[in-house]
Amino acid sequence: MGRVRTKTVKKASRVMIEKYYPRLTLDFQSNKKVASEVASISSKRLRNKIAGFTTHLMRRIQKGPVRGISFKLQEEERERKDNYVPDVSALEQNELVVDTETAALLSSLDIKLPQIRTVAVTAQGERQGRNAVVGANFRGDRGDRPRRPKTQQ
Repeated sequence: MGRVRTKTVKKASRVMIEKYYPRLTLDFQSNKKVASEVASISSKRLRNKIAGFTTHLMRRIQKGPVRGISFKLQEEERERKDNYVPDVSALEQNELVVDTETAALLSSLDIKLPQIRTVAVTAQGERQGRNAVVGANFRGDRGDRPRRPKTQQ
């Protein structure tokens, strides 16, 4: 396959934003998934280019209007986000789960919250009884593999 034409990528990206704006985000990986679901794209390279340009346009839309994309669509989306009120407040929680160090810190500061539940954390970073990794890398847990040191410039 030859070089991917820029006009094709830009046009496909703008069409995708027009049709599937609510499903798209500022994250390349999720936009790549959406692109492969909603369109039959011939190659991985073309899919990645479309998803990358879509991500770029989505970030520009956050800052202000973008030429070539329906202004009405952008205004409606901004209006919808501004008027959004969640059903349940994030501040109202029935139970707050903290580790033993945080519980000790709160008690030393003389802060008493009735909804706190203390959970012990093992050395490997797993909560006891839940097997959920605490502080895992967002790209996946890399285990005990050593990291390459950063080079000095």
